[in-house]
Amino acid sequence: MYSNQFAKLWSKISKDLKSHMESELAPALTEGQLNVLELLSTQDRMKPSDLLEFLNTTPAAVTTLLDRMEKNELIVRQRDENDRRIVWIIPTEKGKAECERGVAIREAFIHSQLDRISSHNQQLLLYLLGKVAG
Repeated sequence: MYSNQFAKLWSKISKDLKSHMESELAPALTEGQLNVLELLSTQDRMKPSDLLEFLNTTPAAVTTLLDRMEKNELIVRQRDENDRRIVWIIPTEKGKAECERGVAIREAFIHSQLDRISSHNQQLLLYLLGKVAG
């Protein structure tokens, strides 16, 4: 009964966020790159294979993404000192700054959307979305 309405609203919200993020992050950053930088901000360094579970993509796509990020000086790849087979992905200062910029852009957009409803309804919305998400 409500599933069709929910799907339409969810789709609109998702498209609006994606469109806003794409236009505001460009040309220095993409949403996928922001996701990687956010993961790195909690870990300091990760192996490319560690990113797979978070990004829900293929190893080839991760390699391509990391190649572009390295070219744009957002990350560096560094061989492990003890095991040269391991390559670590490390954010650069530029990458850290772009991550902060991207998170601020997203937060400002979300706040602008949530500010349309009262604080009480924001809490209720988060509670209900938490229930739906499981």
